[in-house]
Amino acid sequence: MGCGTKEPKITQLCLAAIQRLMSHEVVSETAAGNIINMLWQLMENSLEELKLLQTVLVLLTTNTVVHDEALSKAIVLCFRLHFTKDNITNNTAAATVRQVVTVVFERMVAEDERHRDIIEQPVLVQGNSNRRSVSTLKPCAKDAYMLFQDLCQLVNADAPYWLVGMTEMTRTFGLELLESVLNDFPQVFLQHQEFSFLLKERVCPLVIKLFSPNIKFRQGSSTSSSPAPVEKPYFPICMRLLRVVSVLIKQFYSLLVTECEIFLSLLVKFLDADKPQWLRAVAVESIHRFCVQPQLLRSFCQSYDMKQHSTKVFRDIVNALGSFIQSLFLVPPTGNPATSNQAGNNNLGGSVSAPANSGMVGIGGGVTLLPAFEYRGTWIPILTITVQGSAKATYLEMLDKVEPPTIPEGYAMSVAFHCLLDLVRGITSMIEGELGEVETECQTTTEEGSSPTQSTEQQDLQSTSDQMDKEIVSRAVWEEMVNACWCGLLAALSLLLDASTDEAATENILKAELTMAALCGRLGLVTSRDAFITAICKGSLPPHYALTVLNTTTAATLSNKSYSVQGQSVMMISPSSESHQQVVAVGQPLAVQPQGTVMLTSKNIQCMRTLLNLAHCHGAVLGTSWQLVLATLQHLVWILGLKPSSGGALKPGRAVEGPSTVLTTAVMTDLPVISNILSRLFESSQYLDDVSLHHLINALCSLSLEAMDMAYGNNKEPSLFAVAKLLETGLVNMHRIEILWRPLTGHLLEVCQHPNSRMREWGAEALTSLIKAGLTFNHDPPLSQNQRLQLLLLNPLKEMSNINHPDIRLKQLECVLQILQSQGDSLGPGWPLVLGVMGAIRNDQGESLIRTAFQCLQLVVTDFLPTMPCTCLQIVVDVAGSFGLHNQELNISLTSIGLLWNISDYFFQRGETIEKELNKEEAAQQKQAEEKGVVLNRPFHPAPPFDCLWLCLYAKLGELCVDPRPAVRKSAGQTLFSTIGAHGTLLQHSTWHTVIWKVLFHLLDRVRESSTTADKEKIESGGGNILIHHSRDTAEKQWAETWVLTLAGVARIFNTRRYLLQPLGDFSRAWDVLLDHIQSAALSKNNEVSLAALKSFQEILQIVSPVRDSDKPETPPVVNVPVPVLIGPISGMSRPFVRTDSIGEKLGRYSSSEPPIVTDELEDLNLWWAAWNTWYRIGSESTKPPVTFDKLTFIPSQPFLTALIQIFPALYQHIKTGFNMDDLQKLGVILHSAISVPISSDASPFILPSYTEAVLTSLQEAVLTALDVLQKAICVGPENMQIMYPAIFDQLLAFVEFSCKPPQYGQLETKHIANAKYNQIQLFAPAEWVALNYVPFAERSLEVVVDLYQKTACHKAVVNEKVLQNIIKTLRVPLSLKYSCPSESTWKLAVSSLLRVLSIGLPVARQHASSGKFDSMWPELANTFEDFLFTKSIPPDNLSIQEFQRNENIDVEVVQLISNEILPYANFIPKEFVGQIMTMLNKGSIHSQSSSFTEAEIDIRLREEFSKMCFETLLQFSFSNKVTTPQEGYISRMALSVLLKRSQDVLHRYIEDERLSGKCPLPRQQVTEIIFVLKAVSTLIDSLKKTQPENVDGNTWAQVIALYPTLVECITCSSSEVCSALKEALVPFKDFMQPPASRVQNGES
Repeated sequence: MGCGTKEPKITQLCLAAIQRLMSHEVVSETAAGNIINMLWQLMENSLEELKLLQTVLVLLTTNTVVHDEALSKAIVLCFRLHFTKDNITNNTAAATVRQVVTVVFERMVAEDERHRDIIEQPVLVQGNSNRRSVSTLKPCAKDAYMLFQDLCQLVNADAPYWLVGMTEMTRTFGLELLESVLNDFPQVFLQHQEFSFLLKERVCPLVIKLFSPNIKFRQGSSTSSSPAPVEKPYFPICMRLLRVVSVLIKQFYSLLVTECEIFLSLLVKFLDADKPQWLRAVAVESIHRFCVQPQLLRSFCQSYDMKQHSTKVFRDIVNALGSFIQSLFLVPPTGNPATSNQAGNNNLGGSVSAPANSGMVGIGGGVTLLPAFEYRGTWIPILTITVQGSAKATYLEMLDKVEPPTIPEGYAMSVAFHCLLDLVRGITSMIEGELGEVETECQTTTEEGSSPTQSTEQQDLQSTSDQMDKEIVSRAVWEEMVNACWCGLLAALSLLLDASTDEAATENILKAELTMAALCGRLGLVTSRDAFITAICKGSLPPHYALTVLNTTTAATLSNKSYSVQGQSVMMISPSSESHQQVVAVGQPLAVQPQGTVMLTSKNIQCMRTLLNLAHCHGAVLGTSWQLVLATLQHLVWILGLKPSSGGALKPGRAVEGPSTVLTTAVMTDLPVISNILSRLFESSQYLDDVSLHHLINALCSLSLEAMDMAYGNNKEPSLFAVAKLLETGLVNMHRIEILWRPLTGHLLEVCQHPNSRMREWGAEALTSLIKAGLTFNHDPPLSQNQRLQLLLLNPLKEMSNINHPDIRLKQLECVLQILQSQGDSLGPGWPLVLGVMGAIRNDQGESLIRTAFQCLQLVVTDFLPTMPCTCLQIVVDVAGSFGLHNQELNISLTSIGLLWNISDYFFQRGETIEKELNKEEAAQQKQAEEKGVVLNRPFHPAPPFDCLWLCLYAKLGELCVDPRPAVRKSAGQTLFSTIGAHGTLLQHSTWHTVIWKVLFHLLDRVRESSTTADKEKIESGGGNILIHHSRDTAEKQWAETWVLTLAGVARIFNTRRYLLQPLGDFSRAWDVLLDHIQSAALSKNNEVSLAALKSFQEILQIVSPVRDSDKPETPPVVNVPVPVLIGPISGMSRPFVRTDSIGEKLGRYSSSEPPIVTDELEDLNLWWAAWNTWYRIGSESTKPPVTFDKLTFIPSQPFLTALIQIFPALYQHIKTGFNMDDLQKLGVILHSAISVPISSDASPFILPSYTEAVLTSLQEAVLTALDVLQKAICVGPENMQIMYPAIFDQLLAFVEFSCKPPQYGQLETKHIANAKYNQIQLFAPAEWVALNYVPFAERSLEVVVDLYQKTACHKAVVNEKVLQNIIKTLRVPLSLKYSCPSESTWKLAVSSLLRVLSIGLPVARQHASSGKFDSMWPELANTFEDFLFTKSIPPDNLSIQEFQRNENIDVEVVQLISNEILPYANFIPKEFVGQIMTMLNKGSIHSQSSSFTEAEIDIRLREEFSKMCFETLLQFSFSNKVTTPQEGYISRMALSVLLKRSQDVLHRYIEDERLSGKCPLPRQQVTEIIFVLKAVSTLIDSLKKTQPENVDGNTWAQVIALYPTLVECITCSSSEVCSALKEALVPFKDFMQPPASRVQNGES
């Protein structure tokens, strides 16, 4: 009522009161209706309009009593107030309307909340025409429905149904209200079908209808082109429509799929170049709103792009943005119709001039570069418009503007740019988020917990089926989204990247490209991924840089091609080169032909960093594009001049090609960072999954192959990027090195073979670093338990051995050395490979290589033998042996032999453990072989494995024993025999067979062959300034030394190990072979060899005592037996032949408990006979005189012959039982020949005694010893052996003859030793041959003969074989020569010997007189006496009287022998002999110079004693009463008368001469003769007196007495001697002076 007064004051108070009431909620529904009516009236009267609005607001907001008609009335009231003339009221009313509309909808929402619990059946919306009766809606909802429906009506300029009383309405306000309701209460429309219906039926048609002017409008088209004038687009409505569309699409997309498709297509159209600038700007802003909502974009894609027969809306949006950006560059943003072209097919030909300021705005005198895009002269600034990720629009918010605003230059570009960025950011973060969820779900559902980066294909298999379906669906959407947008995005981004002059913008573009590339990679979309990566790569390199990778790969489809995308044509613009960029580096392009320089700008560097970033963070999804990435990086690294350093990191290096690389300081500071990032990039490869890692490795390998191709044929610095990075990648992926090892090392091995040395060097560096790192890496499980991996790691090291470049091999060996030093203890199964590397060094590979390899080997032998598996020991032996055979460096060869010796010591010390291990291994291998059904093949099978090891060692040393170099041969030989000697006891018994046949005899054969074929040329010097001794100055002589050493070694083994060898089955065969070797060596024409052969012969016959094993400290004897004392074998079966008891006891322990028994003689005998045969062959061959002689004739040396003969006695001990006459004959021949061999005059001073000493040479001693042994053996031997005596006598007697007649050696002329010149001056003149002094030898032989004869005179054989006669016959020679003998001692000895022999022999001869066995001896004896006593030789002039008398005494002794031993037994002796003797005595009894004797006396000195003796004997014999036959008596009588007659003659002649000579004394000899005769007369008379009278013939007496007158006549002689002799002769005559008996009787006086 108060209000009804219409008085302002009152009205104000009343309204305030009503408001108070309302706020206390005391107003009923009716009251409210009244209030509204009252307010209506006030309104109509235009009173208190603001208060009215306030009251309405309070009324509607404080309670919900106002409904239906009342509500609509209140709302209309507010609308009416909005259209008053008053501005304040207008605005307030507008605000109130907005609030009231909101309240109505809020009530509905609240009502829904209240009824939520009651579930009601939704009734289908009736399609009734009366829209006011919406029966199903609750009150508040109905109000809201009616309100919204009328708003649509009003905007469409139709009459409202519910808001009765509306007078006027604007479209802009209506659209704003619609937009706010749709924006604020989307759930209302989504929950209530009635409202949804309104949306579809009312709102969308309305919007499409209102859009029509914009669609039809074409900028610059002539108006006549369509019949009706085209309505111009109206900015306020257009802008509000776009806002509504935005809300519709955002909130009700799911309800309005088709409608949205239309709206979106419209939006895309609004971007066309022929639309007004403002329209395009607003459209871009609208699109931007969607771009920040990835889920919405995803829905677009699902609803349109993925459906058949539907517009590809999402693709169109992206492409439209791309075209839009291109059009901005190509069309000056002035809206000038002339430069635009229809439908966005841009005219590239139009010349476009840049704005005058060209982006430079002067501020305060300084020049600042604005952030901008610049492309082909078009310059567009970049404006900061929104915060990243939110679409805050500028022109969509200009609700108060009626006229279209002017758009600043660059605004549309900036928004479009942000659209792209937000689009990329949104899509990628959404998809990657979902991908992540899928992957984590997969992981949780799969038990295996496979690694998060596992590729989705694998996870598909593992996930549960519903998840699979879900994922397949999602994946399809993701792929479609990417496929739809990547072309457009890439085109736009590439263009922007090229045009960008602002670092931040560039960074954003690159980031977008990078995220897209990564996303495509994750989804496995190879083409798109490669396209984005290519774009970044191109950005990194200088413009037009020729990089084949980028132009040939499928990804490079971006060069000026037009992608036709659903009717839209998107032009790809290739990057331009004239962008205004700061150049930061100038460098060389990486190409085969050096070209000019290329420049890098800061943008290139920025792109490079992005590329690194991409590779670093998204390496796992790069796959094959690694190739692009790495190729680009390689080129950049090259241009920037980074070079690899240790570990593969790249460091700024000097530019090798000179000063062509120029870097600004900016880049200089960046380089370490870039280098660091590069390294980190490859470090991060450890987080890649296996597949990605393989892609990375493959890419690096193919890059490296290209670099290798480029480096062929020139020595330019190669690009080492790939090799360095392969190394780096390998090093960081050590934990799973197995999966990449083969490709990685396989490629590096190829690099190692490259002709370019720098390339090669780095390949080797990389390879060896990897191997070393791999071995030191702490693997899990450790290498020691993972043999396969260890071998895998070491294998490339072995493969390097196939490369011939020495620098590579040196690296390889250095690597081995380092591995040994660091890992030697833990190599285990890797040893064969490591050793193989050392062993692979060939002879021709240079000294330094061999030296290094050998250093490794030495390290192995000194430090690592105990740590390596025993199966490798054989390889060590082989390798050491191979170094011995290298001929580059003698010291290495010799040292390696030393190593073999060390190795053998090691085998010896660790024998048991090695044996166990090898046997275990052998068993395992045997089992494997059986399973496979193959035969186990190893050298020296079937010896046990440990023995095989020894045999390999021996065989190696054996090879070295025939090396061409003498020093090596010598060292190896000594080592071989020492090892076998020291350690042979370790071998199994059966293995000795192999040692003998395969090792020792094989070696002997080879040495013999080499020695016999060796060159005889003189070697001047031994390399360098070493002089060679003349005994080694030909190859032949050097080989001789080897032969000597080898033969001696083998013989020593045979000797010391006889007990081991003899039980072997074929010992006798081995013995024969050895003897054959000894024989061929002994007969070689080399004194050194032949003598040594005999020494060996002696050794195996155990003549020289070898060193006893037990004396060698280093080898504890396995069997406690001093081996050499054994002659037979020792073993259980055979019986050892033992020399001493103590050894017998020792042996007893060895060959079981039974006492040792005598060996199996038979086998032994065969061995000894074989030895005898060999000895005989050696002897007969070597001593046989050659047929012709010249300077080079080989004559065996004295030591050789001596040694040869010395062997016989020992040998004979073993064969004496079977030694028969034939053998003796053979022996004799050899002894005779040996003695006959002359010596060289060079050697004679050392061998011969001076001529005067009566000493035997050792050879002569040996010969006599041999015979001595024989005769002693015969002496103790059985009866049947004694038939050999005569043969021995013959042999000795032959030697005796040498005293007078030295033997001849073939046709050789020998000189007497006294005449030989010693060729000391001409050392090498041909030697003369000198005969030996045989006298001592012959004399000694004679003594032996006598001794022997004394022992054996009575033996039957000696008697039968006429030994005595032979002795006499032999002695006759020196006896007859007497003074003519070469030596005076000879005949004296001969005489004494004869006397001794006869004293023994004559009784024997008498004993056998009747048998006639001695008949032939007597004449021989008679002749001998004759020849000796009346020798023809003249005594030397210087013979002294004493000497003469001594000689005479000897003659006397002979006569005494005759008188004692022969004449008394005349009746047993043949008459002729006695007769001869008598004649001889006769002859001797008087020395007469008369011619009464046939032989004239030559001897001037008269042998008085001798004559006397002869005479006495003669007389004694004459008057002996033993005369048996008258004939004998006659002989003696005749002899007497002859004697007396002769005496008479001598005396007569003397008297004559004495008288004639007067005072002159007569010649001495005549005086002597007369004295002798006088003595003889006195002797005769004595004898006659002593004899029985009846034995004396009367005639004899008469003759004696007849001498007296003659004697008396001699008294006158002047010589006192004659006188004294005469006295003696005259005295006995007194016995004849008796008175004559007859006269006295007759009385006569």
